[in-house]
Amino acid sequence: MFSYLNRGRAFYQNLLFLALPILFQNLITTSLGMIDTFMVGSLGEAPLAAVAQANILVFIIQLIIFGLQSGSSVLISQYWGKGDTDAINRVMGVGFYLAGAISALFAASLFFFPYQIIGLLTDNQELIPLAVVYARIVGFSYLFNSITGVYTGAHRSMENPKLGLCIYAASMCTNTFLNWVLIFGNLGAPRLEVEGAAIATLTSRIVEFIIMVVYAKCNRRFRLKPAVLFRPDRALVQKFFRYATPVVVNEMLWGLGTSMYKVIMGHMEGSTQILAARAISGNIEDICIVAVLAIANTTAIIIGREIGAGRRSTVYELAAALDTISFLCGAVIGTLLVISAHTWLPVVVYPLFHLTPVSSEIATIILTFIGCLMPLRSFDTTNTVGVLRGGGDIRVAAIIDVSAMWLVAIPLAAFFALVLRWNIVWVYVAVTVEQLVKSTLGILRFRSHAWINDITRAGA
Repeated sequence: MFSYLNRGRAFYQNLLFLALPILFQNLITTSLGMIDTFMVGSLGEAPLAAVAQANILVFIIQLIIFGLQSGSSVLISQYWGKGDTDAINRVMGVGFYLAGAISALFAASLFFFPYQIIGLLTDNQELIPLAVVYARIVGFSYLFNSITGVYTGAHRSMENPKLGLCIYAASMCTNTFLNWVLIFGNLGAPRLEVEGAAIATLTSRIVEFIIMVVYAKCNRRFRLKPAVLFRPDRALVQKFFRYATPVVVNEMLWGLGTSMYKVIMGHMEGSTQILAARAISGNIEDICIVAVLAIANTTAIIIGREIGAGRRSTVYELAAALDTISFLCGAVIGTLLVISAHTWLPVVVYPLFHLTPVSSEIATIILTFIGCLMPLRSFDTTNTVGVLRGGGDIRVAAIIDVSAMWLVAIPLAAFFALVLRWNIVWVYVAVTVEQLVKSTLGILRFRSHAWINDITRAGA
């Protein structure tokens, strides 16, 4: 029954070679968020909840950039399989233009209209001023991070995931050190608290960008060609928008949808405690899914490479193996998370963030739901981000990912929490329904074989 998992030693070695650097990069990025949360959380629940709400906006721009990366990788991984480096340069050029323009608009909006924007996310007057201070500064960090993200994402699609690992490791060290200095006023620096956290994030993103520029000038494996990088031809631009735009829209809507859950929580009774608990549980969740995201991103690279190289006959069973591996990985991680949420996390971790008993109880509830849903979420992520996108089935992947959230789960969560005034458990009941609908639609599409497409051919 599971004979498709018997793929030989070389397959699993290649999977580890590609996935481990991505896993460690994701772990570094997630750990950075955890360190930020820990340091800001030591200032109290209000600063922690304020930064969590401001980071909804950061999360959205991160997802847009991830969408550009993913959309680009659909093309780049298949062009890499064909060995067409000029086309890869053109794809990266379009990504640079779009990432720069979107992040600049985002930064300007946060700088000039911070109170209006933050006011849409929460009506808690204690949190808004703190969130505004953070958001106005941190928005500019994504002018740099977006360009770096497109570049490292392209190299990941060309089977060079170690670059992102090195760049983001340097960023984590910079951010952590500057957080310690600026949040708490160490080494003679002023104690800036939330503002210091924002300055540290901005500085670390500038460091990322500088390292990327130096690497791009020195790298011999893949050279940037300005003549085609900044002047992509019309056919390539059209192809980019055809295949990347649905991914970007998908990520934007998914990010907005995920953020809507937090907005709903921000308008519930006891929102400060709920948001503080969500901030902690969200960071723990992020650490738990790094392996899943690594498998999903690696799947997109492998599927795209195989299709681009013309090996269509083996792609279906290859994808089935990767989906199954991801599901099993999620089952193991989810089990460990549920056990941890009811044993050592409330005793060891929650006190580090000064959570009240109410917030601690809410965090345990959230993590229990997250753990139980982890196998399905793992399958959904790999199937959508890795298999369907990697196979060029962009539009259907977007429909599956977004429709379950916006047409089913968010209306249910809003109805339960804001109309019926039920507690946080019912918000996560709505999340459970989302995963069930998404996995059902994903399995049906996968079994159809209709997702296998060579999008690099002329006219595609």
